[in-house]
Amino acid sequence: MSVIRQMTYQPVGRAAAAVEAMSFDRLRELNDGGTQRADFHVLAVVDAGRGCVTVDFLRHPLRARSAVWVAPGAVHRWDDIANVTGHIVLFVPTAPVTPATRELAAFPDLTAQWNIGDADWPFVDAALTHLLLEASAPPAAAMMELPEILLSALIARLGPLPGEAGPTNPVFRLFRSSVEAHFREHHDAGYYARALGYAPRTLSRAVQRVTGRTAKAYIVDRIVLEAKRLLAHERLTAADCARTLGFPDASNFSVFFQKATGMRPGAWQTAATVERGRTSPHDDGHGPMS
Repeated sequence: MSVIRQMTYQPVGRAAAAVEAMSFDRLRELNDGGTQRADFHVLAVVDAGRGCVTVDFLRHPLRARSAVWVAPGAVHRWDDIANVTGHIVLFVPTAPVTPATRELAAFPDLTAQWNIGDADWPFVDAALTHLLLEASAPPAAAMMELPEILLSALIARLGPLPGEAGPTNPVFRLFRSSVEAHFREHHDAGYYARALGYAPRTLSRAVQRVTGRTAKAYIVDRIVLEAKRLLAHERLTAADCARTLGFPDASNFSVFFQKATGMRPGAWQTAATVERGRTSPHDDGHGPMS
């Protein structure tokens, strides 16, 4: 039995809407404090208050004039948000309309939380206010493309995000996409260099320049993240993880996981269960944040 709530994008009121918005007040009504995974983007802008969001096992503080971006597939949980005010924008990966913002949505190696500078805040606030107004328009008055345009404006005004979400070179973009598609079957950097037609050194330099990590380390981190998701939320055994992630057997997977994390899979799974403290029932999803 999975302990994660799977949420699917089902906007309320407009079947074709690619963008939906809600307040933190509404989030508190819908959220039970459990662990969630969505098939859509969750972009939150915090006006005031303090809280926390956990995204793929990392806790991030919520504070005034900060933003949160949870990409599809990321496992997340909202914590201590009783006093947080602001808004959450939900959107499908194809909603952004500019090349730069669509690139971010398509390849979301995103920093989950960041602060918005004082000079940027008025522009972010204005962009969000306009988006909220259009998203709340009655169906008869709605112009379906406007929320998508305004979403792109909001993302642009939020600025170049820290870390890997900033400008990247084409070699890394291809590598990142290929890893996401094939990390369950191919664990070596040499495969990706050959598949993409680059010398291993060229590929390594591109990945190092963008991420600060080697190509091999990037692949290892991606496999470990998926292993943690399977162990903590799907409650798979080491043998099941090995089969899912392309390892020859449970022993081989256990050695890999322990080398990467310092813990054997079973011990990490137990520790994650204790840390979580509570679990959420599995749900097929009846709305974006239900």
